[in-house]
Amino acid sequence: MSNESNKVDQDIIDAEVVNETETEAPQEVDELTQANLKIEALEQQLAESQAALADRKDVEIRAAAETANIRTRAAKDVEKARAFALEKFVNELLPVLDNMERALTGVDAEDEATKAIAEGVELTMKGLMAAVEKNGVVLVNPLGEAFNPNHHQAIGMQPSAEYPKDTVMLVMQKGYTLKDRVLRPAMVMVSQGGPSVDTQA
Repeated sequence: MSNESNKVDQDIIDAEVVNETETEAPQEVDELTQANLKIEALEQQLAESQAALADRKDVEIRAAAETANIRTRAAKDVEKARAFALEKFVNELLPVLDNMERALTGVDAEDEATKAIAEGVELTMKGLMAAVEKNGVVLVNPLGEAFNPNHHQAIGMQPSAEYPKDTVMLVMQKGYTLKDRVLRPAMVMVSQGGPSVDTQA
């Protein structure tokens, strides 16, 4: 009897344990599911935050690059403005320089009557040239140099035994550049080299 009673008691205890396990198991599963859902939500938020951060960094990098480009362009524009601010003024001075040069070629420096005038004009021209050269103006006087279409304007070609082919043999009007930019090309006569061929023979 006592064995049967013990057996019944044991069966009751086992049943209670099974019932407790059955009631606890779904609760643990629910907690695990909720924990997994929270983890997934946090991972998704983290991924979204990382994507937003990457986008923000990209925007900042682009903005910094654009700012640097704007500064570079502005600096170049300022440099160009400085370099060529005198262009119009120098262009108006070129005829004055030409006239002074013509005056010097038309005056005999040995003649006592005109010697002082020639010296005065020459000193004035040198002073004016020195002033414009300080501001980047360069005289182009290419006599004896190879013809350069970027800096010279050919008026014509002539045969010459003295100068090789495509060499400047005569400068009719000197040219000028400002910071490597041509203000006025030199007007020149270019050598064909050798004597001319008699085409009427």
